[in-house]
Amino acid sequence: MHAAELREQSLMRASLANTLRGRMWALALVLGGCSGSDTGDTATMSSTNDDTAASTTDEAPTTGVPTSTDPTSGTTTTGPDTTGPDTTGTDTTATDTTTTTGGTETTEGVETTTETTSESTTTTTGDTDTTTETTGGDTIVKVQIVAFNDFHGNLEPPAGSSGKIKLPDATSVDAGGAAFLASHVAALREQNPNTIVVSAGDLIGASPLVSALFHDEPTIELMNQIGLDYNAVGNHEFDDGAAELVRMQEGGCHPVDGCADGTPFAGAEFQFLAANVIVEADPLETLFPSYALRTVEGVQIAFIGLTLEATGKIVSPGGIVGLTFADEVERVNALVPELQDQGVEAIVVLIHEGGLQGATFDECQGISGPIVDIVNGLDEAVDVVVSGHTHQAYNCVIADKIVTSAASFGRVLTDIDLEISAATGDVTAATAANVVVTRDAADPVIQAFVAMYKQLSAPLANEQIGTITATLEQYPSGDEPGMSTMGAVLADAYLDATAPALLGGAQLAFMNPGGVRNSLHFPASGDEPADGIVTYGEAFSVQPFGNNLVVLTLTGAQIDALLEQQFIEGVEPYILHVSQGFTYSYSESAPIGAKVDPASIEIDGVAIDPAGEYRVATIGYLADGGDGFTVFIGGTDRVGGVTDMQALKDYFAAHSPVSPPALDRVTALP
Repeated sequence: MHAAELREQSLMRASLANTLRGRMWALALVLGGCSGSDTGDTATMSSTNDDTAASTTDEAPTTGVPTSTDPTSGTTTTGPDTTGPDTTGTDTTATDTTTTTGGTETTEGVETTTETTSESTTTTTGDTDTTTETTGGDTIVKVQIVAFNDFHGNLEPPAGSSGKIKLPDATSVDAGGAAFLASHVAALREQNPNTIVVSAGDLIGASPLVSALFHDEPTIELMNQIGLDYNAVGNHEFDDGAAELVRMQEGGCHPVDGCADGTPFAGAEFQFLAANVIVEADPLETLFPSYALRTVEGVQIAFIGLTLEATGKIVSPGGIVGLTFADEVERVNALVPELQDQGVEAIVVLIHEGGLQGATFDECQGISGPIVDIVNGLDEAVDVVVSGHTHQAYNCVIADKIVTSAASFGRVLTDIDLEISAATGDVTAATAANVVVTRDAADPVIQAFVAMYKQLSAPLANEQIGTITATLEQYPSGDEPGMSTMGAVLADAYLDATAPALLGGAQLAFMNPGGVRNSLHFPASGDEPADGIVTYGEAFSVQPFGNNLVVLTLTGAQIDALLEQQFIEGVEPYILHVSQGFTYSYSESAPIGAKVDPASIEIDGVAIDPAGEYRVATIGYLADGGDGFTVFIGGTDRVGGVTDMQALKDYFAAHSPVSPPALDRVTALP
């Protein structure tokens, strides 16, 4: 991840890091944002107001009051309306006990613990909203869950369309950025001291350079400061393998690069959850605890965390050897009786799988995708499902369960308010609202923290590596699947880096569309003096995974079979980006397995021979069969190459200014 380049100046930068960190914590103490507690939110500035701008048309709901009469927009009542008048004028003591899972106690083979990690007492008086109500002889405990997903290490405010949220009036508002996220979390926390902060996966991985250069340690530290409680693992948590993910939880310096910022890494103060990431089947053992229990004012809430079952197909196989990703519904439903045996009736599922909907960020119009079938299959005892993965924002009720997702990159938070019966432990009412993380009030402590890492990464991030004549687009033009100009340039760069005989002798190159994470924009950004400049940081945002290139031999018949793997019944075609000189056509109406015309597959205008052998370059992820392209696994005579980032940097050095290439390499026929 190029951390070694920074280590050459480690003394200077370690000094800078320590100085800035010292200033950061001093600032927190001066401003009253550092309480010294071990709940993980010690550097979060408190605020008494929700600083979501009025222009977002989004208001945080009053606790326990439905925000919509539409039954599909995040309001559900799971029992009779027990809302009574708030108890005011008297002290109400709220005890919040966190029981995190991990340790040695085994229940039905799932490794859990009952270690109490924190206990805090909050008293509210006078006309401040209380956290309990008394009605009909029962006490109703009010709990707030603040949720987000797919943060992907976006410490800085994301740029371009990735940093905007579309509003109901069809305008867009700038959103996201760690300092703004922290302010919004703090503002929501002020509404109810019984606040639990959760994430539905992809907290790290595919991150911008400012986090990725330091192996995403800054993002973990940020979440410690914000006060994240639980994170369900997502597929990108496994980008650098399971062992590295365990280090994120437990701490310690990177085994190769050490602590690149010159300071120790203590690991996550929050708990990773992984109910369906199986290490051993008998007795059942999961990579991280399956669930965590949180006791709030005497009522218990369970948080079950899962990644999508397909994780094993979309991460590098080498990093997950020995792991099995189990069916999401089966794992949740197997845990429900175990939880109920412990007296738990309030159950929240954090799952890194999602859906799509057709309206704006706080609506639920035509929800579709895997999350629908998953939720419909869950035990009726599940009350709330916090989802992710698709980078969509929605606020739904499916099968009488609140189902939410908060876009991506910290642009949206979901405010979920539960009312729980102290007598039965059941959720009696629940509301949810998606809140835009507007950029109108930055937490100064977090802002200083991000600025520290930005300064540490600046020498590499700001290095100019080339120029472009127009924007290289991440996605294909139009709505049809196909190649993009950015993807084509990456494939060309990989071929350039591996074509020399001593570097593999590649004749063609492939790149997966999911690995293209950003566009390269032509207009100048930041302090760039002119349009068209490409910096290392910008190029890194396009392909942040640090894959090494691999050259291998495939026969013509294998290449044909590889191209057929782009088409799966009932799934939109997943068209690989191919290098210049490689062309073929496919028929949209042909049956699966016979989409590609073998006679159309050509290299430099010459049809390939099914029995012939060809040298093919790709990234290590695909070479290991990632994204379901298992044909690569059968390749022979493998030769390793430079990193994908080095290949792109060298390509810009040799070919700048780079223009968007013609997208005539793959032809779709009726």
